[in-house]
Amino acid sequence: MAARLVRRITADHPNIDTTTARRIVGQAAAFIAASGQQPGQSLVPSRLVDHGWHAFIVHTVDYAAFCQRVVGHFVHHVPTDEDEQTPGDPQAERERTLTAIRTAGYTAEKDLWGDAADCNQCHAGCHDSPKGG
Repeated sequence: MAARLVRRITADHPNIDTTTARRIVGQAAAFIAASGQQPGQSLVPSRLVDHGWHAFIVHTVDYAAFCQRVVGHFVHHVPTDEDEQTPGDPQAERERTLTAIRTAGYTAEKDLWGDAADCNQCHAGCHDSPKGG
């Protein structure tokens, strides 16, 4: 599965090499696990890690199986409108996300977490807290 995700990332983002794409896949998996294990934390992926999450989530069967195996439930990615997003402190969001990843038992590769993703398409910064519940 990881090889498929790496191919997808490098095809969709030609400026990302295969080695970096592999690392992105690993960080996306860590982010998804941390998000699912710590709902309500308003975790935010970096731009690079978001590429990995989006590549993974379109493989719905594999994504759902990963979520069930690692977290015990599906980790949602819920879109919202731009006007529903509240701006936060990017540095604080980054540190909260990296701490959550480490707390979940994963390594955070800081060089892949340079900037937050533009998550105006995601509910509350791309974490597992669907609107209304």
